[in-house]
Amino acid sequence: MRNAAAVRERCKCIYDWVADRHSPYFALDTGRLDDVARYVADVTREAYPDLLIPYHSRWRHFCADGVDRWQGITERVAAEGPIELARTAVDLAVVSVLLDAGAGDAWRYRDPESNRIQARSEGLAIASIDMFKAGCFSSDPAWPWRVDHVALKQFNAVTLGRGLQVAADNPLVGLDQRTALLQRLGRALASQPALFGTSLARPGHLVDHFIRCSPQGRVTASDLLTTLLDAFPAIWPSGLIVEGFPIGDAGRHPAVCTGDQSDGIVPFHKLSQWLVYSLIEPLEMAGLQVDGVEQLTALAEYRNGGLLVDFGVIRARQQLDPRTRWEVGSQFVVEWRALTVALMDQLLTNVRDILKVGASFQMPQLLQGGTWSAGRKIALTLRPPLGPSPISIAADGSVL
Repeated sequence: MRNAAAVRERCKCIYDWVADRHSPYFALDTGRLDDVARYVADVTREAYPDLLIPYHSRWRHFCADGVDRWQGITERVAAEGPIELARTAVDLAVVSVLLDAGAGDAWRYRDPESNRIQARSEGLAIASIDMFKAGCFSSDPAWPWRVDHVALKQFNAVTLGRGLQVAADNPLVGLDQRTALLQRLGRALASQPALFGTSLARPGHLVDHFIRCSPQGRVTASDLLTTLLDAFPAIWPSGLIVEGFPIGDAGRHPAVCTGDQSDGIVPFHKLSQWLVYSLIEPLEMAGLQVDGVEQLTALAEYRNGGLLVDFGVIRARQQLDPRTRWEVGSQFVVEWRALTVALMDQLLTNVRDILKVGASFQMPQLLQGGTWSAGRKIALTLRPPLGPSPISIAADGSVL
């Protein structure tokens, strides 16, 4: 279950179960997918008129408001060579992605560089790169542009809260949980010297691992995901344990309790797949090529899922009350996330047809072009001024 194929297969089981009208929570109206596809295509053309769409990754958020915040780090690290620059980029991407779960509607971050207010993913991205530049994740004050196990194991909520500008009037969902996640990351790095280095364990040493394991300079996205899931199983706060093995971001659902799938587990690996998408460009800095990106799935998160709910493709059988906060592990949320993954595969084909693009338009282009922005846009239209998700999650800062 620690692979993208299992995500796609088991989410499709739930899709078929809902399509057969077994669900007490949702119904499907796939005829509305055409409306969603046209809306997403319009948003994509507006953002990328030439249809040259980059990967959906954390690197897009580092350039919010047109400010390239990575460039300053590049200028300082580039003299160490392309491999060290790639290690630095992996270090940054890993901590930034792990901090990128739902921040809540109230949290804001004032960017000291542009003096603009940012929220949600962009705010978390800018805050994380600012902390990275300040050396918050490095144990060496003389070399702040690094993430290492010594600094992470000693990390505390005060440091994170200060870096994220958390205050009584600026609350962040899951501050303590995010802190614990970074501490567990530090322990995971230290426990695997073959992957992350002996004297000083860093996420960036994944670059060296893939160079050693890829004599042809090619890595598959599925191998990258499996490596991450094998390396970091113990960092997830509420991951399911099966026969002693942590599964990670997953839930249970009765639709997958038949045949050889009697465990009922539905994996999503949202943050892990988001991390894979975000590691492609750093690995390319080191001269590696990542193949098979189409093997990955859509991200089972509230912007993609909210888009499908707001257009009526996924219809709740009961009136949605924004004051109701659903638990991440509830059947309701597991079902919604699984439907999102399955429907996004269908939507990819529809949007390709409208844009008249070929197979090079893959899931990361659909997400970036794309569904993530479209989900935010329709939410703002329907629920101004903040545009929250149509379904409210009792998130802990580690999944959605």
